[in-house]
Amino acid sequence: MKPNKIRAVFVTLIALLPPLVPTTKVTAAEAPPNIVLILSDDQSWTDYGFMGHEAIESPNLDKLARESVTFRRGYVPTALCRPSLMTLVTGLYAHQHGITGNDPAPTAANRAHAERTGTDAREMLIANIDKHPTVPQMLAEKGYLSFQCGKWWEGSYGRGGFTHGMTRGFPERGGRHGDAGLKIGREGMQPVYDFIETATAAGKPFFLWYAPFLPHEPHDPPERILAKYRKEGRPKSIAAYYAMCDWFDETCGELLDQLDEMGIADNTLVIYVTDNGWIPNPDSGGFAERSKLSPYEGGTRTPIMFRWPDKLKPDERHELCSSIDIVPTILAAVEAEIPHNLPGLNLLPSLQEGTPIKRNVIFGESFAHDIADIENPQASLLYRWVIRGYDKLLLTYDGQPGKLKFPPQSGEPQLFDLQADPKETVNLASQKPELVKELRGLLTEWYPVTDRKVDAIAPK
Repeated sequence: MKPNKIRAVFVTLIALLPPLVPTTKVTAAEAPPNIVLILSDDQSWTDYGFMGHEAIESPNLDKLARESVTFRRGYVPTALCRPSLMTLVTGLYAHQHGITGNDPAPTAANRAHAERTGTDAREMLIANIDKHPTVPQMLAEKGYLSFQCGKWWEGSYGRGGFTHGMTRGFPERGGRHGDAGLKIGREGMQPVYDFIETATAAGKPFFLWYAPFLPHEPHDPPERILAKYRKEGRPKSIAAYYAMCDWFDETCGELLDQLDEMGIADNTLVIYVTDNGWIPNPDSGGFAERSKLSPYEGGTRTPIMFRWPDKLKPDERHELCSSIDIVPTILAAVEAEIPHNLPGLNLLPSLQEGTPIKRNVIFGESFAHDIADIENPQASLLYRWVIRGYDKLLLTYDGQPGKLKFPPQSGEPQLFDLQADPKETVNLASQKPELVKELRGLLTEWYPVTDRKVDAIAPK
């Protein structure tokens, strides 16, 4: 056969073959990961089976801990829900993002700001979300759909950059901190399932903000769960709180099961953290001192977990981890640009390689529940703390506490050895003045406080 005829036959045969799959097609394992952020609301770091609680059952979160890179010494910088959640969506400390408390206080300063601008102080506070890139906005640039459900304080879900969501937000009726979004978990999980179906049907990676109003008050668990925790000698309020933790765990299991059933769990990065701690008061039914709102372990400490079966090997880690690290780690996982002003660490290399985090110091700050001056974070500053290894220094400031349930009682520095004294019962400051000086210097380097006195409390 002549060469021209051979070539013609070859071309004809190629034309009859089915089209080849392009070699550049991304495999499932190489596709952008889905991101699921699970946020507990008012739960102590001790209140899980895997953290050693003697009564609370948390089989689903225990399983998640076994499957994750789990940091038992995780922390949130500010132990109050609104500033803590704002940190998780912006990657900034409270003094940076401007949301230091839950609500504006009815102070002369806030009234003056409202009168000058003709804007409600609540709207002025929410407007801080407009000043910073949020996780949903940054992920949208990579083609992600995002869904908000549960707690959300900063107006509507769309204002935070979510493409889908449940919260209408202020100024809508009931829009203070979640409105319709607060039904998630307590009244079922269907909106979450519907969103995941929508995203996967569209072939889009997704970001899920699952922040149910659990185990937060009201502590009104289903009777079928509460019955497990009723016990002679156990106060009703304690039994109810334990049951709420169990109920929250149940909803987490339903969510994780859905990922499994849809076959998307392996390429989904699940991150777990609590907004702030909660130690129940057996007498009042509310929270105890050194708990929510406080700078102590009962307020700031939380397990932090990262599960991504395709990329991460389960491990139990003992380094310090902060929720300030979550945003840069998410952005690294999706190969998005990390803003230069984020103070947290991208933990992804450490998570993937199993190497220690190259940092042994973390910081935090505590403010009043109600913000004395929405344009000056330091007006409500009450504490700053630093942990280096197991040494923790806590300094007090004379910010306005407002109607805070447990305001500072003394301005003296507090130094604790968290390894020997995890309940922070022995103040070592007078015994180790050089260590106090050294750690105090770290706090000064973190950021200078110019408008408040240190080692002091507000006049009563």
